[in-house]
Amino acid sequence: MAKPIVAIVGRPNVGKSTLFNKLIGERRSIVEDTPGVTRDRIYGECEWRGRTFILIDTGGIEPKSNDVILSQMRIQAQLAIDSADVIVFMCDIRAGLLADDRDIAVMLKKSGKPIVLCVNKADKIGEPPMEFYEFYELGFDNEPIALSSLHGSGSGDVLDAVFESFPDEVEEDDDEDTIRVAVIGKPNAGKSSIINKMLGEERLIVSNIAGTTRDAVDTLLENEYGRFNFIDTAGIRRSAKIEDRIEKFSVLRAHMAVERADVCLIMIDAQEGITEQDEKIAGIAHEAGKASIIVVNKWDAVEKDNNSVSAYTKKIKTALAYMDYAPIVFVSALTGQRLKNIYELVKRVHDQACMRVSTGTLNELLAAATEKCQPPSDKGKRLKIYYMTQASVTPPTFVIFCNSIELFHFSYQRYLENCLRETFGFVGTPIRLSLRQKGD
Repeated sequence: MAKPIVAIVGRPNVGKSTLFNKLIGERRSIVEDTPGVTRDRIYGECEWRGRTFILIDTGGIEPKSNDVILSQMRIQAQLAIDSADVIVFMCDIRAGLLADDRDIAVMLKKSGKPIVLCVNKADKIGEPPMEFYEFYELGFDNEPIALSSLHGSGSGDVLDAVFESFPDEVEEDDDEDTIRVAVIGKPNAGKSSIINKMLGEERLIVSNIAGTTRDAVDTLLENEYGRFNFIDTAGIRRSAKIEDRIEKFSVLRAHMAVERADVCLIMIDAQEGITEQDEKIAGIAHEAGKASIIVVNKWDAVEKDNNSVSAYTKKIKTALAYMDYAPIVFVSALTGQRLKNIYELVKRVHDQACMRVSTGTLNELLAAATEKCQPPSDKGKRLKIYYMTQASVTPPTFVIFCNSIELFHFSYQRYLENCLRETFGFVGTPIRLSLRQKGD
C-alpha cells in the first residue's frame, strides 16, 4: 500500500521540529531556539486513524534571503513540497502574521497541494487570542488550527485535517508473484543501464506502475524467471556542507524505495571501488531488514587477473562486514555479462527471506548449539535459554526466551545467528533476534 507523504513547512523557528518529534513519538530532529539549526534526520513514520504516512521535517523558509545556506534550505523545502501529498504550513502566533508567511502561502498555493494551516505556540487552553484570527487573511480553504507543538494541544486536530486530505488508498501491485526490487546506489553506478539492458536483451513485457516516490521509476519485467518490479532510484551523492539538506531528500527517496521493496540491489562501481558512501547506502537496506544483493557493475572495464574477483570480494566483505550474508555478483551493463544471474539471485534471496522454520526444528538446533558451546555466565550466574520460535519473515525474526537478557552477550547472539545460517541458509537476508526475559 502506498504511504502518503506529509511535509511540515514554515519560517525558521516556528516549531516545526517540535511538532515533528511529537507526531512520530521520538526526539529525532534537533530542536533549538536558533533559526536554521542542523537536524539529524528529517523523515519518520506516523500513524493516525489506521493510516500510516511518511512525515518530513524541513528547514525554515526565508523567501527573500540571499544567504547561501538559507537559499539552499528554501530549495530543500521546495523539494519537500513537490514530493508531498499534504502540506502542514506552520506559523507562529507570538510573532504574528509576517510578510514571509504571506510569501510562503503564495508559494504553497501554487503547488496545488492540500494545505493544513496551523498556528503554533498558542499555549493557553481555551479560546485562542485575538492575534490568531489575523491568520485567516492567508486565504486557505481550511480554517487555521491553533496548536501548541510543545504541549501537544491541537495536534490531534492537525492530524485529523491531514487525514481528511489524504489521497485515496491505492494498491501498488497486489500480485503476490511479483518481486519488488529496489536498485540503489551512487550516481553513475549503472542502475538505469542495467534495467535498460535487461529490457533490451530479454524482450520483456514492460508497463509503468504509478508509485508514491516521484523520483523513482517502476518497471515491470516478466520473463522465464518470473515477474519483477524494478524500482530505479536517483543516485545518492555524498553530502556536502551546504547541500546537506538537499542530499537528505535523496536519502529519503532511497528509503521510501527500499521500504516498498522485497529485495535490494546495491550497485557498486567497479572502477571506483567500495567507498564510504557505498557503505552508507548498503546500511539503508540492512537497517530496513531487506534481502540484498551486492552488484558490482562495470566489471568489463577493470583490469583483471586470476585473483581479481577474490581480492575485490574480500574488500567488499571487509567494508560491509555487517552484510556478510549478501551474495556478490560481478556484472557489466554495457556487455550484459552475468545479468541473467541477477534474476536467479533475486528469487533465491527473496525465498530465503520468506522462509519459515517450525518451533520444534528450531529448538532441536538450539539444544545442539548450546551443547556445543555453553551459554555465557557472569559472577556465577549462567544464561539459560528456554526456547526459540520464529515470529515473522522478511526479515526472518526469532524470539528467544531466557532467564536474563543482561547475560545474553552479543557474541552469543552472533553465534546462534551463525548456527541458523549454517543449518537453514538464509542467504541474502538479515536475521533479527528478539530477546524475552522470564517474567516479561
